[in-house]
Amino acid sequence: MHPDVSELSLVGGHPALDLVNTLERGIPLHGEPPYDLLSDTSALLLWTLRAGLISDAEANRVGRAWREDPAAAHAGLAAVRDLREGLHLAMLAAIPPAHGGAPGNPGGPTEGEPIAAGAALVGLHERWSAAAARATLVLDKGDPPRVRLAYGTVPAMLVPDRIAETALDVLLTADLTRVRRCPVAEGGCGWLFLDQSRNGSRRWCRMADCGTTAKARRLTERRRAARVGAP
Repeated sequence: MHPDVSELSLVGGHPALDLVNTLERGIPLHGEPPYDLLSDTSALLLWTLRAGLISDAEANRVGRAWREDPAAAHAGLAAVRDLREGLHLAMLAAIPPAHGGAPGNPGGPTEGEPIAAGAALVGLHERWSAAAARATLVLDKGDPPRVRLAYGTVPAMLVPDRIAETALDVLLTADLTRVRRCPVAEGGCGWLFLDQSRNGSRRWCRMADCGTTAKARRLTERRRAARVGAP
């Protein structure tokens, strides 16, 4: 049974990686397509709120704009899904094979993967450029005062614009050498996360979930092998 988006664990260490993890990244059962927790615009709005990318007041404005213009709502959902897949491709290309990169190719990326990652970065830049064009410069009168770029001035596009902002943030500011992929080959889910452990040894998205499940599976396999090999 798949979790509801309201129950989804936020384990990525950055909202952009948690976005990537809203689509099933492991091996789907029975050849079914990957399960998408962003199944509709309501789920998208709830996830964006949970991830801290919008406030309650902004969520109300977005919801109202989307109810008044369903076509804009679906365009926003499509834009977010596009950003999500672009991020996934770009991050996989940055992850070393030892930490889950280049899936299915332990020796490193295949010839087509850098091309796919390059195309993904172009797409991400286009999405961010459109979001920046709708943004405004705002003066924060702090100590010291500073000027910042405020994304999300158009309610119908507020959600994809904020996500484009956070996508750019993870690409430019995160330590990409710390990005990991929960190891699918060892029973993990394929989710991405930032390894913030001191020695960079974290392997699982959550030890209580994938790590424990994988350990239990290995123990069962060892016991089965021992029974088969016993006289």
